[in-house]
Amino acid sequence: MTVLTMAKALNAALRQSLDTDPKVLLLGEDIGKLGGVFRVTDGLQKDFGESRVVDTPLAESGIVGAAVGLAMRGYRPVVEIQFDGFVFPAFDQITTQVAKHNARSSGRTPMPITIRIPYGGGIGAVEHHSESPEAYFAHTAGLRVMSPSNPADAYTMLRQAITGQDPVVFLEPKRRYWDKGDVDESLDIAAAAPAFQARVVRQGTDVTVACYGPMVRTCLEAATAAEREGRSLEVIDLRSISPLDVDTVAQSVRRTGRLVVVHEAPVFLGLGAELAARITEMCFYSLQSPVIRVGGYHSPYPPSKVEEDYLPDLDRVLDGVDRALAW
Repeated sequence: MTVLTMAKALNAALRQSLDTDPKVLLLGEDIGKLGGVFRVTDGLQKDFGESRVVDTPLAESGIVGAAVGLAMRGYRPVVEIQFDGFVFPAFDQITTQVAKHNARSSGRTPMPITIRIPYGGGIGAVEHHSESPEAYFAHTAGLRVMSPSNPADAYTMLRQAITGQDPVVFLEPKRRYWDKGDVDESLDIAAAAPAFQARVVRQGTDVTVACYGPMVRTCLEAATAAEREGRSLEVIDLRSISPLDVDTVAQSVRRTGRLVVVHEAPVFLGLGAELAARITEMCFYSLQSPVIRVGGYHSPYPPSKVEEDYLPDLDRVLDGVDRALAW
């Protein structure tokens, strides 16, 4: 085991992927000599060369379009979108080419493309640098969408994404880049838990709290605070947004009778709405209260000076728990 930040764990996963498979290539803006805005690709161009770690022009549509061509020729491109809000120029390529080509070719031409996107708020950034666009991609059939919450998952899930045959939108919670944790770099990826499988990260009896990415740490902190008040929260890290492991959540809800879903993205038409609908269908007679959703507001992301009022925090999670228990 090695103690790494999430950013270093992602770097280790990319390094291992480049080292073991000559078909893996990295493409993105400033990922080479600079090592990326968040230094996730630091040192990789120096060690693997400019033909495998490619500094691209500032053109997201062109970057993803080039990745499509590379994938059709048998390569495994890993694309970095510098910030979440910059992905939209590539939205057409992702939703009409990357997501559909495997089906269009009847499986003859897979699209093993991994699209890394630092996402979410909490770093005091300017406009277009703190978005949570996961619902757009989860709604698009043909894409896998995943988001790690800790360094160990960041390492294993990124390696699983790169070695798979499906295109993956890999969402990295940028405010967790500096969180530290144990990482097993010798782990056999084939033996690791599937990336689409949710994980119970804290057991509890009173309320199930489902979350992913940057909100997992917040929800664990809320569970610790709730314990001091005699309330037992079971926290589930969804890990994968599409496909969505509803069964793990349902098993928990059948025991606790209550569910609170937490994410940074706006509540309106967010992942919480889908999970609430599915759990209501599957666990109707087990629910003791409506499913409660906690998330961002249905408004453009605010200026950094007031982002803490926009983002869900420990108090808002606990308020959701209170509302669930009040029924």
